[in-house]
Amino acid sequence: MTLYLLIGVSLLVLMALRVPVALAMIISSILTLLVDGTVPMIVVPQRLWGSLESFPLLAIPFFVFAGVLMNHGGGAEAIFRFFLTLLGHIRGGLAYVNVMASVVFAGMSGAATADAAGLGAIEIEAMKRSGYRAEFAAAVTAASSTIGPIIPPSVPLIVYGVMAQVSVGELFIAGIVPGLLMGVAMMAVIAIVLRKENHPVESRSKVGEIASSFLGSFWALLAPLVILGGIFSGVFTPTEAGAVAALYALVLGIIYKGIRWNNIGAMVVESLLATAQVTFIVAAAGLFGWVLTRYGFPKFVAEMLLSITADKHTALLLIALAMLLAGCFIDALSLLIMMTPVVVPIALAFGIDLTQMGVVLVLACMIGLNTPPVGICLYIVSDLARVPMMRVAKEMIPFYMALLVTLVLISLLPFLTTYLPSVIKI
Repeated sequence: MTLYLLIGVSLLVLMALRVPVALAMIISSILTLLVDGTVPMIVVPQRLWGSLESFPLLAIPFFVFAGVLMNHGGGAEAIFRFFLTLLGHIRGGLAYVNVMASVVFAGMSGAATADAAGLGAIEIEAMKRSGYRAEFAAAVTAASSTIGPIIPPSVPLIVYGVMAQVSVGELFIAGIVPGLLMGVAMMAVIAIVLRKENHPVESRSKVGEIASSFLGSFWALLAPLVILGGIFSGVFTPTEAGAVAALYALVLGIIYKGIRWNNIGAMVVESLLATAQVTFIVAAAGLFGWVLTRYGFPKFVAEMLLSITADKHTALLLIALAMLLAGCFIDALSLLIMMTPVVVPIALAFGIDLTQMGVVLVLACMIGLNTPPVGICLYIVSDLARVPMMRVAKEMIPFYMALLVTLVLISLLPFLTTYLPSVIKI
């Protein structure tokens, strides 16, 4: 118990002092090992390095690079323009376009921040020009960005799969239904919120205009089918799909003339910085998780939960609630990596499917990306819309409800995440 208090209190104190989460995990782990005194310090670098020795992790830099290329290369804008010609004449059409574009973009990028920062910049500006309130445009963009890491491919699901030793391919398939449910729930919220607001609509596009827009965006729209189709058909593994996505995004950038030799270097640097950040967090969490496991913390939490309830659905909801609360204060990916070694033994003790657990955890973390005071996507969209963050958070309330309903559904109804992986084998 003393060691539990030491590692927990030291971690919280370090984070309160604004020490980066990865460093805080490493320092608190080292302090715990030093107090114990039975473990040689050579274990620390060994565990840090060993956490990165996983083939599926190679997909992360490729998917990050693909997202950057899509944003800068013009692919994201092409997707947005197509859905605008298709749905722009509907009342609230631009808001629906925002969600639909995120669903398609999710099949290419796999990161919520890439959606919010890249596609979001186009969406928010277009919605503001058409008379939508800036805070509403930002709220729709922030909410729809959470779809990216649920619909495959997904960087957080890759990380969870590696840490929980679950098939990344199965996790990708498991995220499809929940991701589509999120999109439907958000469009329902849009329909309810906008029914009393009189927004101008775009003129109905002619068939020729729709066809022209479709042809212009065809290769961008095809990207998710190429990537996911290749994974599901067994042509390439989820890890190899990252390289395919990056190559495809590079070709798209050349087609849409958004990528030139003089700007590709900056895109590579941007991708490397993002990848280095993720990699450092994964390494730190590997050490942190090993220390927690060595001293029986997951077993302690599992026994505590079992004393509260024996129902696995209730236990899963309690875990999701804990993740939601922690997500208000801890970065989503850091939280996921930190908590996976703790919750996986709990899931096994309760008989919870680890694939279902992964999707639930990732969705809970993605909601955290949009909750103050640490919601990164919330900061991104409020900056793009040039409105205070708390005004956007207030506008997000109905979208929070939609996301929470989806989270509860996939927690209580396992088939929403487990059925497709059972019939689609990779």
